[in-house]
Amino acid sequence: MPFPCFPFHRSLMSIAIGVVAATTATHADVRLPSVFSDHMVLQQKQEIRIWGWAEKGEAVDVRFRDAAATTQADDHGRWQVELPAMDATAQPQTLVVKGNNTIEVSDILIGEVWLCSGQSNMEWTVDRCTDAEQEIAAANYPLIRHIAIPKTSSFLPVDDVPADWKVCSPETAGRFTACGYFMARHLYQELNVPIGLVNSSWGGTRVEPWTPPVGFQQVPALENIYRSIITRTPGTDAYEQRLTAHIDATTDWVETARASMKTNALLSPSPAYPSELLPFSQHQDPTMLYNGMIHPILGFSIRGAIWYQGESNHAEGMLYLEKKKALISGWRELWKQGDFPFYYVQIAPYQYGSEDAEILPRFWEAQAAVEDEVPHTAMVVINDLATIDNIHPPAKQEVGRRLARLALKNDYGRSETVAHSPEMKSMEIDGNQVRIVFSNAAGGLKTRDGQAPTDFEVIGAGSGGFQPATATIDGDTLILTSDKVKQPVAFRFAWNKTAEPNLMGGTGLPVGAFRGGELPEFVDTLPISSDYQLVYDLDLAKLGKEIQYDVDNSNDVKAFDRVAYLLELAREDGSDQAIFVSMDAFTDDVNRIGIPTKASGAHFQQRVNSLDVFTTVDGIQTGVNMAKGNIEFWPHNYAAANDAKVPGASNSVYDFGDKPSEPVDGYGSMQVHDFGAKQTLFAINKWNAGAKADIGIGNSPGETRDWTFTGNADTYTSKRLRVYVHVQSGAQD
Repeated sequence: MPFPCFPFHRSLMSIAIGVVAATTATHADVRLPSVFSDHMVLQQKQEIRIWGWAEKGEAVDVRFRDAAATTQADDHGRWQVELPAMDATAQPQTLVVKGNNTIEVSDILIGEVWLCSGQSNMEWTVDRCTDAEQEIAAANYPLIRHIAIPKTSSFLPVDDVPADWKVCSPETAGRFTACGYFMARHLYQELNVPIGLVNSSWGGTRVEPWTPPVGFQQVPALENIYRSIITRTPGTDAYEQRLTAHIDATTDWVETARASMKTNALLSPSPAYPSELLPFSQHQDPTMLYNGMIHPILGFSIRGAIWYQGESNHAEGMLYLEKKKALISGWRELWKQGDFPFYYVQIAPYQYGSEDAEILPRFWEAQAAVEDEVPHTAMVVINDLATIDNIHPPAKQEVGRRLARLALKNDYGRSETVAHSPEMKSMEIDGNQVRIVFSNAAGGLKTRDGQAPTDFEVIGAGSGGFQPATATIDGDTLILTSDKVKQPVAFRFAWNKTAEPNLMGGTGLPVGAFRGGELPEFVDTLPISSDYQLVYDLDLAKLGKEIQYDVDNSNDVKAFDRVAYLLELAREDGSDQAIFVSMDAFTDDVNRIGIPTKASGAHFQQRVNSLDVFTTVDGIQTGVNMAKGNIEFWPHNYAAANDAKVPGASNSVYDFGDKPSEPVDGYGSMQVHDFGAKQTLFAINKWNAGAKADIGIGNSPGETRDWTFTGNADTYTSKRLRVYVHVQSGAQD
């Protein structure tokens, strides 16, 4: 049976078939898609599907080795046969297809076929790898074959593309996919059978264009993408309903326009063609590469697929898990081979500019979750092969070897092969220790440099966030402790975009980023219970010209050497935010550390020393003892001019370097900044306006960076400011 394109009630299949029929009906010659061409490799021990096109009703005879099948081209000019499964052979075979003409495809081998897909790290060729010259010179493996699907994007499914199989040699191997080639070489050396690589990859691409509509349809979290696809698809109910509505609106407008010509009445513009009906046009749009680069080979029997992609989706966190589910389930359903193996590479540590350092670890976590939630998948960890300043680690030899070992273990009966990186099996809290037991340790954990394991952190009540942990190996168990965390409740490992940890299993496979335990509430982690004294507590819903604190302990405060601010904001959608900022005291007057009203006498525009920052907000630079903090506390009006010459501040944009001006009892600014990172840490401005005050954490979007003129206080369902001091030793009674 022909392979379906989409499971729509009335689908793109009919459109694609119509296109094929229009071209093939004028040509009586039988023909094959390019994937069936000289030097190809067919998958052993699986039914062999062969298809092509001919004139409607034309008889087609297919012969290969001792097998033969006869069929007729259907009403759309397409035909397909299935030949029985065959054992591997390195002896060249010939396929003969006969209709009104005869096609002979020669030098065909039978062995193992793998689909290789993804973005640039899969597209990356052998001639750009480590030791490329030596690798190419040694690439005398004529039983390894490679076909590269050309970069093709299409809104409609494409049935064929120009491509041809290449025999591996020093003259050709340089342009093979490197990950695929090094996997194939290892498999060939272990299995001694021909290996075929179908390379369908495109650098810089996201996962969505590789995914068929049925994949999106099967994942509830991606319903919006699926609806967008079918609304653009002629023949679907969604398309016809929206187009009918547009036609009706346009018809009404035409009638109104005709009437206006008689009355000289003003006429509104005609209804614009709905953008949601326009077909996708960019190669990064959903389904575009599935249609152009996967559909032409859909149904070609394979052992499985390897996938190296994610850099272009890396900021999506757990949403990527849902998208990988869509990709894999969509391919598997349409390929009609069941849950074929799908092995993928976790992307490597990389700088990604000034991006928040925890975005990439959350993506690694999503990648790792795929193998837990999608059957017959497995992941290769490569944080030991990273090149932090190069998003394309050139040591693809080891990447290919690790992919091959997954296949050997899971698909070729080599159960003794160690192919999976060590993973957490269990954890327990034992007093001041965290004990983590690993599976897949392959005889015990070790480090690749012989030093103690790196990149572990623990957190607990009052710890001031995550703190570095000392890790001790005991066989397949790791014990974590930290002098700064008396009662740890959670840990994390390699939780930074540039982390290159040294922990590995007994055979050298590295441990990927992971975390465990239950994170405490943000406030509970702050070092305020024992080190700091609460001075002011204010519900910011009560802001106004006169500030009445809910708690005012200022009369109880003696000498202090640090000041701290805790701002907590909540919205109805659950997007809660919090920040804790402490610094060396910038005044010895406790009455001037709260909201800087005119009555308080507070007016500070200065640097602050030893800035500590903890926050739940992505993108804000956190740390302790930071050197480039500054505050802008005053009741005045102010302008954007950087008269204070704060390094990096603008003279025209309200940011971390503004100029106070008359009147004194004016707009008002309470802002703490990290000018080194060009960031507003938090701001409370225009408190006189009450519900229309400016409040925010981090840089504000829009025309200002310090929340000036945002008038957004009423967008928070709750907002609370607490002010603390660190009392000098001996000053408290």
